Parts: sequence; structure tokens; C-alpha cells
Amino acid sequence: MEELLDRYPWEIQLTQLNLLSSHDVARVFSVVGEDRASMTLATLLLMTFPGAPSIYYGDEVGLVGGLDPDCRRGFPPAEQWDQAMLEMHRQLITLRQQYEVLRTGRYQVLAAEGMALVFARSLPEQPQLTRWIAINAGITAVDLAIEVDAQGEGAARGEARVLFGSGSIEWDGAKLRLGLPARSGLVF
Repeated sequence: MEELLDRYPWEIQLTQLNLLSSHDVARVFSVVGEDRASMTLATLLLMTFPGAPSIYYGDEVGLVGGLDPDCRRGFPPAEQWDQAMLEMHRQLITLRQQYEVLRTGRYQVLAAEGMALVFARSLPEQPQLTRWIAINAGITAVDLAIEVDAQGEGAARGEARVLFGSGSIEWDGAKLRLGLPARSGLVF
């Protein structure tokens, strides 16, 4: 991903359209086999990654569909909506709207081990606003120890708090210790 991002100037990266589904591919919920954890992780990445996220109508309520034309199903009536999926989308969209750093902040990978990825979104002029995103796509829990530079200092003073997801966060000086359950994500 970093190699692809490096091909474009930062200003272009921030305007790239990011999507999981569209009018001519299978619905993301069908592609992931209707696995809720996969849908949550994909949406978490969509809302925290550099670029402009796009949600194809119905994905936010669990609409399924195969290849075109099945992916173009009509929006389901409210009684068929997956309320938990809608709430997950609302939470992640709210986070992106609430924190400018998730929209315009610099992107930096801090760790990539096995099926785990940890990255930061930061504003160089306001390091205290840094937000960290940790994802474990694996089927077992992971514990990570990450050496951090000055961008972690604000959080190390006790300012870190979980904004979405579950996991454990512990600061030991300049080292961040993360515990992530299987198939989970965390924004803090």
C-alpha cells in the first residue's frame, strides 16, 4: 500500500476515491461472505485511510448482492436493515467527521506484523491530535510492542483513549503495547 501511495503527491492521495462496493462489482458484504468482522475491518480502513471514502448505497445496512446486475438491488425497507451494521457505519463516519486528522492527517505505518497493521494519522503542527488505528485481521489475538517517536508523547501522558473498537493500550515510556483480539480493530 505504501508503494502505491508513494506514486502520488499527498494532495492527490487525499482526494482519491476509496470504495468497497460500486454499481458494477459484487457487494462488499457478499464478497466477505457476510462475515461481520471483515465488514467492520474493511469499513474501519475505509474511514481512516487517506482519501475520500465512498459508501455505495445499502452497504451501510447490510445489503448483499453478487456480480452485476445483482449488485444493483434496490434499497431495502427499514425493517430489513441490519441495525448493528448501520450503527457501526454511523460511529466510524462520525469519527471521521469529528477528527480532522482522520481526513487530512499524515499517514504513517508504525507496525505491520502478520495480519496486524498499526498506523497513525497526524497533523505535524498538532502532534497531540494524533490518532492511531490498529487492525488485527488474523484469527488469533496479537500483542504488539511499538517504539514510538515524539508523536506518541501526548498519548503517553495519559491522553490516549479508545474511540472505536476494543483492545488494550499501555504506554511504557516511549513504547506502546497493544493487545488486539482476533478479527478486531481499534481507533485511539
